[in-house]
Amino acid sequence: MDLEKAKCWDTSKKNTWKNTLLLAYQSLGVVYGDLSISPLYVYKSAFAEDIQHSETNEEIYGVLSFVFWTLTLVPLVKYVFIVLRADDNGEGGTFALYSLICRHVKVSLLPNRQLADEAVSTYILEHPPEKEKSSWLKVVLEKSKTLHTALLVLVLLGTCMVIGDGVLTPAMSVFSAVSGLELSMSKEHHLYAVVPITCFILLCLFALQHYGTHRVGFFFAPVVVAWLLCISALGLYNVFHWNRHVYQALSPYYMFKFLRKTRISGWMSLGGILLCITGSEAMFADLGHFSYSAIQVAFTLLVYPALILAYMGQAAYLSQHHHSNHQISFYVSVPHIVRWPVLILAILASVVGSQAIISGTFSIINQSQSLGCFPRVKVVHTSDKIHGQIYIPEINWMLMILCIAVTIGFRDTKHIGNASGLAVMAVMLVTTCLTSLVIILCWHKPPILALCFLLFFGSIELLYFSASLTKFREGAWLPILLALFLMTIMFVWHYATIKKYEYDLHNKVSLDWLLALGPSLGIARVPGIGLVFTDLTSGIPANFSRFVTNLPAFHRILVFVCVKSVPVPYVPPAERYLVGRVGPAAHRSYRCIIRYGYRDVHQDVDSFESQLVDKLSDFIRYDWYRTHRTSSCTEDDASRTTDTSECRLAVIGTVAFSGVPAYEMEETQQTSVSAGFATVESITDAIEMAPVDRRVRFAIDDQESQVDTPTDNDLLREELYDLHEAQQAGTAFILGHTHVKAKQGSSVIKRLAINFGYNFMRRNCRGADVALKVPPVSLLEVGMVYIV
Repeated sequence: MDLEKAKCWDTSKKNTWKNTLLLAYQSLGVVYGDLSISPLYVYKSAFAEDIQHSETNEEIYGVLSFVFWTLTLVPLVKYVFIVLRADDNGEGGTFALYSLICRHVKVSLLPNRQLADEAVSTYILEHPPEKEKSSWLKVVLEKSKTLHTALLVLVLLGTCMVIGDGVLTPAMSVFSAVSGLELSMSKEHHLYAVVPITCFILLCLFALQHYGTHRVGFFFAPVVVAWLLCISALGLYNVFHWNRHVYQALSPYYMFKFLRKTRISGWMSLGGILLCITGSEAMFADLGHFSYSAIQVAFTLLVYPALILAYMGQAAYLSQHHHSNHQISFYVSVPHIVRWPVLILAILASVVGSQAIISGTFSIINQSQSLGCFPRVKVVHTSDKIHGQIYIPEINWMLMILCIAVTIGFRDTKHIGNASGLAVMAVMLVTTCLTSLVIILCWHKPPILALCFLLFFGSIELLYFSASLTKFREGAWLPILLALFLMTIMFVWHYATIKKYEYDLHNKVSLDWLLALGPSLGIARVPGIGLVFTDLTSGIPANFSRFVTNLPAFHRILVFVCVKSVPVPYVPPAERYLVGRVGPAAHRSYRCIIRYGYRDVHQDVDSFESQLVDKLSDFIRYDWYRTHRTSSCTEDDASRTTDTSECRLAVIGTVAFSGVPAYEMEETQQTSVSAGFATVESITDAIEMAPVDRRVRFAIDDQESQVDTPTDNDLLREELYDLHEAQQAGTAFILGHTHVKAKQGSSVIKRLAINFGYNFMRRNCRGADVALKVPPVSLLEVGMVYIV
């Protein structure tokens, strides 16, 4: 599957009003499902225990004022007008902010970084800083390894809270919708009906995940539109029927009156009021599927007015009903004649809102995995057309078990709401901190501007976060426990991954050792292609030397493959493969570095194998032309690399040309030497990463493009023939099967983390062969013990 090209919408079409409105409509079903169902539980959570609804209506008006200004300042001002602009090539979310910062400041902890990665087209800095000036914050961040780790921990905290929200939101949404049955049955029957029905709906929701959201995606937007129109109509009805002056409560003066009367109880009730902005983070996280203008239009023209009308309508009804037989809830303000249709529509809307957060959880775990911060899991792509729609079986069933456990364990919206509120505010605080760094480091704005942003929105979110912490014993402990557990897993996995890379780096074998292997040492070359997978971008990995030591033979065509992640959302297919020689041409050894972004789709093994051979063929043609025409692969080139006799790597991609094929050479600092050449099936282009200072462009006609002598031409054909014959003989995938041990003298914490924690996760998660989709018949595993 080549989903890299399957961006949902072409960026050139995103600017027209017609396409913007279409995207805005489609975003309603994906982005705003969670946010739109918040009226189901906000008032109920706010009045759950801390404050009481009195005859003066100061409490209900104060809550309405808080809801209005919270919705206005956080989703509307912060996200729609500021945070959505901090996109990473159109992508949003916690990892998008982190990768954006990593590209402008050298704080990334990804181990195998290369200068060539900065030449990827999606890596280009939108606001390049002036060379003469360097922010003091940038200097401090780059020098301090502790701050690098602290920044990663902050990102992991936000990630863990998003995953925790993926557990709590489905339970909260569905339980709140189903709780409308309490008005239609006795209390005894209600207690035994709501929980089983909620669990059944959650079970069905997670059981259908493997079909993918695109199967029922057309159904999502109409449901959310119908729900928003429904709550708007109910709000208008209640305002005109019960209290036409409720709009006066939108004044911030009522917030002051509310806090003056309720004092500490009113502050504690903010833990329920903050639920009105659950789902706001989805606007930023799902930015890549839509456009900035589409999300802005959908929120400002429909979602925001509908939510304000819904909350005003509930407040208007409650201001005239102080002694209701039922506790405060959304359904008491719904006229009896339409209560059942509204209940059904609410359940459907809650399912849509839950689907959005579940899909977002899959996406962020996949991103964490690509950056080496999460154990390997199986990722299934559910759509050939829509980029980014994935399904992770292990995570799906774990989420289902936890959601059902939360529903059965808490059994009310109060405790679930307390837990969900703390997770939501933690994610927003992380986003605020990272956006402040983006304002200084990426947008190059004055630090005072970032400080104002941090203090203003951070103080609002800290106020709500502190109110949520007071509910620690009433449900808020759950997201904290989940976050600590997940952060431990992610940090241990990331730490062990870095240590393994450092071990490989210090124990790699010299290239002279590989070139010395031959028949004189009893080493045989067998037919076929051997793909040696390693995290190293240069040198010979220790697992290959172990392989040759125990089995004195290796394949006629040897390729050292490094599959690595780059801190960008997508790497264009034409810039994915970085290919070079390892040793002289007669040795038939190559290095291939395959670069993916954190949102990229990894290829199936069949297409990967055939495409790799195609790239090697193109590289061989290019290298023979380069060597015999420009003498590029000289001793000077070899000296630029870590190991001798290893030539510069070239980016091999495909482009379309028309007319007579020409060779084009271009050299710029940190840019490229590029050439295009005609083959039987296609025309390809190669870009060689070389930091030189001149720029040369020339074209060569067909007669001049021939290789100098028949002998050289025969050697080229012979190398291509050997590659073709090796492909026919079969391909072997050589992977390391590792066991990691902490070295003697390590601390107790390190020994526990490495010897027990990491090895337990490694044994029980998907192996590298599953992650790379290697067929078992072609797999060769080399046992290695890492002492870190």
